[in-house]
Amino acid sequence: MPDTGNEITADLIAELLREQHPDLADLPLTLGARGWDNQLWRLGDDLAIRLPWATQDADELLLKEHALLPATAPRLPLPIPVPQRLGRPCERFPRPWIVTTWVAGEPADRAPATRGAEAADNLAAFLAALHQPAPHDAPAGRNRRGGPLADVDEGFAHLLKETTDRGLISDPDAVREVWGDALAAPKWTGPALWLHGDLHSANLLTRDGDFCGVVDFGDMCAGDPACDLAACWILLPDGVIDRFHQSYSPAADAATLRRARGWALTKALACMLIGDAGVHGRPGGKATWGPPGVAALQRLTATRS
Repeated sequence: MPDTGNEITADLIAELLREQHPDLADLPLTLGARGWDNQLWRLGDDLAIRLPWATQDADELLLKEHALLPATAPRLPLPIPVPQRLGRPCERFPRPWIVTTWVAGEPADRAPATRGAEAADNLAAFLAALHQPAPHDAPAGRNRRGGPLADVDEGFAHLLKETTDRGLISDPDAVREVWGDALAAPKWTGPALWLHGDLHSANLLTRDGDFCGVVDFGDMCAGDPACDLAACWILLPDGVIDRFHQSYSPAADAATLRRARGWALTKALACMLIGDAGVHGRPGGKATWGPPGVAALQRLTATRS
């Protein structure tokens, strides 16, 4: 949950810039978003600053982005925030921070993709470009993302119980049926591929109904592509899931798509819980995350194997 005791203000950021990157200190600053791990501030027209304000993991995630994204960005067909500068911890702000390029667009939890065919093709092309074999020293996924689906079975059970207890799910048996099929799918035996690791509706940007950027690569890791392919059920409108699967190249095999449905379930349930917390004003809640999770769950249970 966000630790709002770590206050971040425009004055603080201006002071950090004057001390460490004085050539940027006179650019205008505006608050962009308060995310789960970081705050995002727009710096001038072309740059952004991301500063950790919540979980202790946030420092490590920002440093990971600084190390990995400059080499990753050129091969991707959608814009991503490319780190330009690294801010050092200091007495005034004892955590690292980064300056990145600004990626224009509206988060898809507030402006969902509506041009289904174009969005399906663009998401598939982005993931096909990202999903390249990773080196042996690539980071493992946080919270077991990208690993065997069985490793998150306990977490899934917890999510299902919480959503059921809160009255967010009317047919938990249908959810268990989809999960059981995903668990029974053969495991990934290919090379560990680069993954975004956290593709949900707040981390995709849209413009005019289509995707125009991808943000928040703090969970970038290597593993089973099913973890990322789950995004189609969360992000795309009805009627284009098959098109996404056909557009993704190389086309995912049936076992990978079954595992992806399991990962999509975990993401949908988590988004529903976070959305419910937002509706009721609970800490860490984001009301706009709920509807994409509900829609994804309906798609997944309506197309059970």
